[in-house]
Amino acid sequence: MADSRSIFKSALIPLGNKKDVWVAAGVIVVIAMMIIPLPTVLLDTFQSFNFMLSLLVILLVLFVRHTTDFTVFPTLLLISTLFSIGLNIASTRLILLHGSAFDGKLIKAFSSFVVGTKEAKGLVIGFIIFIILIAVQYIVITKGATRVAEVAARFTLDGMVQKQMSIDAEIASGALTEDEAMQKRRRLQKEVDFYSAMDGATKFVSGNVKIGILTILVDIIGGMIIGMVYHGEPFNIALVNYVTLTIGDGLVTQFPSLLIATATGIIVTRSVSDGSFASDVTNQFSQDSKIYIIAAVFLFLLSFLPGFPWYVLIPMAALSGLTGYSISRKKVAADAAEKAEKRDEKQKEESAFEIPGIEPLDPLSLELGYGLLPLVDKEKGADLLERITMIRRETAAELGLIVPKIRVRDNMKLDPSEYCLKIKGVEIGRAKIRLNHYLAINQGSIDEPISGEKTTDPAFGLPALWISEKDREKAEQAGYLIVDPPSIIATHLTGIIKKHSSEILGRQEVRAIIDSLAGKYPTIIEEIRNALSIGEIQKVLQNLLKEQVSIRNMVVILETLTDFSSVSKVSEASKDITYLTEKVRQALGRQICLQYADEEKKLNVVTINSALEIKINESRVGDGYSVDLDREYLSSFLNAASNLLIDFKDLKKNVVVLTSETVRVLVRKIFERGYPGIAIISMKELTEDIRIEILGEINFEMQNT
Repeated sequence: MADSRSIFKSALIPLGNKKDVWVAAGVIVVIAMMIIPLPTVLLDTFQSFNFMLSLLVILLVLFVRHTTDFTVFPTLLLISTLFSIGLNIASTRLILLHGSAFDGKLIKAFSSFVVGTKEAKGLVIGFIIFIILIAVQYIVITKGATRVAEVAARFTLDGMVQKQMSIDAEIASGALTEDEAMQKRRRLQKEVDFYSAMDGATKFVSGNVKIGILTILVDIIGGMIIGMVYHGEPFNIALVNYVTLTIGDGLVTQFPSLLIATATGIIVTRSVSDGSFASDVTNQFSQDSKIYIIAAVFLFLLSFLPGFPWYVLIPMAALSGLTGYSISRKKVAADAAEKAEKRDEKQKEESAFEIPGIEPLDPLSLELGYGLLPLVDKEKGADLLERITMIRRETAAELGLIVPKIRVRDNMKLDPSEYCLKIKGVEIGRAKIRLNHYLAINQGSIDEPISGEKTTDPAFGLPALWISEKDREKAEQAGYLIVDPPSIIATHLTGIIKKHSSEILGRQEVRAIIDSLAGKYPTIIEEIRNALSIGEIQKVLQNLLKEQVSIRNMVVILETLTDFSSVSKVSEASKDITYLTEKVRQALGRQICLQYADEEKKLNVVTINSALEIKINESRVGDGYSVDLDREYLSSFLNAASNLLIDFKDLKKNVVVLTSETVRVLVRKIFERGYPGIAIISMKELTEDIRIEILGEINFEMQNT
C-alpha cells in the first residue's frame, strides 16, 4: 500500500511542476462550467477572477512597448471569451433555477448599484445604461478593433517580402550582422503571425457581445415564464426580480468583456509604437507648447460667455497655460543642452584632427580677387560653381578619381582681376581675367590679325588676345577659339586636376573607393586588405595617374594587385610598387591602347632601336628602375626623339613610344626629363584587337654618323 502511494505521489510531482498541465486543466474547467451547475460561492470567485484577469490584460497592453511582445494575446483573448461565456451560462442557469432566492453576491451588488431601487424608474434607467454599454462595446470598440486588425494583417502580409528583401540588402551592405539579421527576421515573423492571429481573434470579441444580447432576452423572457408559472409570482414581481438580476448578470459579464475589447482595440492600433502607451502620450503631447497656450486663451474667452461655468473654465485655462509655459521652458533648456553637446563634440573632433590655432589646408581651392566675385554670384546668373561641380563629375568618369570638394573663396591679397589655384595650400596656377571680355585663342593656323590685347592662354600656354563683345563675331569668323571668363577658369582647373591628379589622390580617397566596392565585391576587398596596405595601393594608383591612366576600372586593378602582391616583395616589410604598377598597366592594356588609338583601333607608334634598348637596360642602377647614363648621352637621346616626334605633332596624330617590357619604366624616366607629355607603352600592353603602325625609330647613333 505504501509503495502504491509513493508511486502515485511521484507521478503527481512532475505534473505540479509543469505549467502546461495547469493551463490545460483550467481550459477543461471553463468548458465544464457550461454543463455542470456551480455553487454561488464558486460563481462569485470565478467572476471576481474574470474581473482581475481583464484588468491585468488591459494594464499589460498599456505598458507593453511592442505589440509583438504580447504574442499570447490572441490565444488569451479566445480563452477569456470562452471563460466569460461559461460564467454567463452558469449564472443564467442559477438565476432561472432559483429566481428571487438567487444569492449570487456579485450579481446582486452590481444590480443594486446600477438600478438603485426596484421601482419602475430605476429598472428603466438601469436597463438603458446596460443597453448603451452593450451598444458601445459592439458598435464602437469591437467593430473598430476588428477592422483595424483586418487591415493590419493584410498590410503586414503584403509588406513581408519587401521587409525581408530590405534585411537581405542590409546584410549585403554590412549594416547588419548575421545575428542581428536573424533577430530582425524572427521579429518580422512574430509580427506577421501576431496580426494574422488577431484578425481572427477579434471575431471572438464580436461574438461574445452578440451572445450577451441573446442571453439578456433569454434571462428576461425565460425568467418571467418560470417566475409566473412555476413560482406563482405576480407579473410585476417577476418582472422586477428577473430584470434586476439580468442587468446585474449582464454587467458582471460584459464589463470584463468591455475591458478585453478595449485592450484589443489598443493593441492593434499601436502597431507603430516603440514605447509604452503612457510614454508615447507624454512624449507626443509635450512636443509643442503653442497648442496649450491657444487652448488656454480659448477657454479663458469662453468663460465670459453667459451661462458658461467660469469657475471651471478659468482654472482649466490657467492649468493649460502653465502646462504650455512649462513645456516651452523645457524645450528651450533641451535645445540649449543639445547645442552645447554638439559644440563640445565639434570641439573634440577639431582638437582630434587639427593642430590648435591652425586651419587645415583644403585639398583643392580656387581663390578669386574681389573683381571676379560676380563669376560665383548665382543671383546674377553666374554658373562657375555649377561648372566646377561638372568638372568633378567628369574627372570621376574619365580618370576614376573622386575629386574632393573645391573650396571657392575670395582673397584680398590678389589683384581684383586675378585668380589662383592651389593644391593643399600650395599655389599651382595663377592668371588674370578681364570681365566682360573674351579670350580669342590662335590655335596655330590663323594668319588674319584682329585687334585686341595680347596675352597667353593660362591652360595651354597658347598665344591669345583679349577682345570685346563687339569683336567676338569677327574673331569667330576668322577661326579663333573664343572662350568666356568662366570657361577659362574651368578649363585651367580641369588641366590642373588632370596634371596633378596623383597629388590629389590621398589615402582617405583610396579608402573611400575601396569601401564603396565592399558591398558588391566583398571577396576582392577582403583579399586586397590582407595583401596590401592602403598606402601601397595609393602609390600604385598615383603611378597610374601620373601617366594619365584612368583608375576607374578598380576591380581589375585590385584583382591584379592581389595576384602579384606575393611575388613583388622588395623585403619582408615592403612591396615592389613599380613592379605592381607595370602588372596593372598590362592588365589595363586594352584601355591604355584605346586611349591613344584612332576610331579604327590603329595605334601610331615610334620604336627605339634595339641597341639603344640594350644600352638603357644595361645602365640599371640602385633598385633596378634608375639609369646611370652620362648627360651627353641622355641629351642626344632626347634630341633624337624630339626631332622624330615633332614631325608627327604637325600631322596632329596621337603618337606613343613603344618599348619592350623590361625597359618601359627606364624609358619613361628618361622622357620625364625633357618630354613629359609623351605616352610610353610596352609590348605587353598591346592586345590582339589593336593594330599598330610604326611611324619611325629613335636611333640617334645612326643620325650622328
